[in-house]
Amino acid sequence: MARKLNRNLTAAQKTSYMCFFTYGVVILIYLMMQGLISSGSITSSLKGMLIPICAYIVMAVSLNLTVGILGELSLGHAGFMSVGAFTGVTAAVALQDVVSSNALRLLIGLVVGAIFAAFAGFLIGIPVLRLKGDYLAIVTLAFGEIIKSIFNNLYVGVDDKGLHMSMLSDKTQLREGGKLIIGGPMGIGGIQKISTFTAGFLLVMVTLVVVFNLVNSRAGRAIMAIRDNRIAAESVGLNVTKYKMTAFVTSAALAGAAGALFAMNYSTIVANKFDFNTSILILVFVVLGGLGNMLGSIVAATALTILPEALRQFADYRMLVYAIVLILVMLFTNNPKLKQVFNQFRTHNMRGKEAE
Repeated sequence: MARKLNRNLTAAQKTSYMCFFTYGVVILIYLMMQGLISSGSITSSLKGMLIPICAYIVMAVSLNLTVGILGELSLGHAGFMSVGAFTGVTAAVALQDVVSSNALRLLIGLVVGAIFAAFAGFLIGIPVLRLKGDYLAIVTLAFGEIIKSIFNNLYVGVDDKGLHMSMLSDKTQLREGGKLIIGGPMGIGGIQKISTFTAGFLLVMVTLVVVFNLVNSRAGRAIMAIRDNRIAAESVGLNVTKYKMTAFVTSAALAGAAGALFAMNYSTIVANKFDFNTSILILVFVVLGGLGNMLGSIVAATALTILPEALRQFADYRMLVYAIVLILVMLFTNNPKLKQVFNQFRTHNMRGKEAE
């Protein structure tokens, strides 16, 4: 009994260590980047990528909650990102004359984007989470395309009488002084760039806190039990639909906030930006970083966002080099011998820290 208790304690210590190590890495990178920005040592190209990198990190961590922790393959994560982007920007633009503080409008936009994306996740989760395997992946893929089509045909304007909406064509009939926010296939133009690197860092930290606390809670253990063996989980009385919905809605809400942050970094945003390719890109971040490995998702999202720009000097060959790098990394991360060496190295380091 004492040996089993000691083993459980060690596992809890490992989990806690990885959580705080991840927090520490993110904070350290943020402080380093702020130092580089203050000293002017960072290129304008890399500086412009900081906010998208933060958004992609949040997307990767949130999708890892669905794919890695819940064990369900979702191919429509960009759909939740687009819901957050369009609703968050709409809220920020509508409040432009009422709320003068950019930081407050950004916060409102992030919250609104997260709420609407969570609601979309709840609606799509009702039928989707009753499916398994390929069927779930196909339905989430269809959801992402449906959302893109809706925003491509949606017109939203604001005037002194509030918001006006129409589909297929502009029938908003705005009064004098009104402003068309969403213009169908033209998307949203004239967006104030109010997203900041600090806001992106804070959103990443909030995402990690939410995900780690969920995963390490009773609900998180139930979610992983359902992932490992659904029949066994049901046999001990776990409400499978409830726990799967919890993970799915949380993942969608975080993706919505990431979409709002991403959209308010550009002057124009269109629905085609959040297509199937974006969902696959986020899935690549998750798979490359490791299923259930949040730190791996952070590293993969950062590296694979910077890599195409770093390879731009190779012109026509840059995507070929990008693909080769992806293949090599996948071979490295899935090599049993290399994994064993890495695990031994990590165990040795943790024993050294415990001895101290």
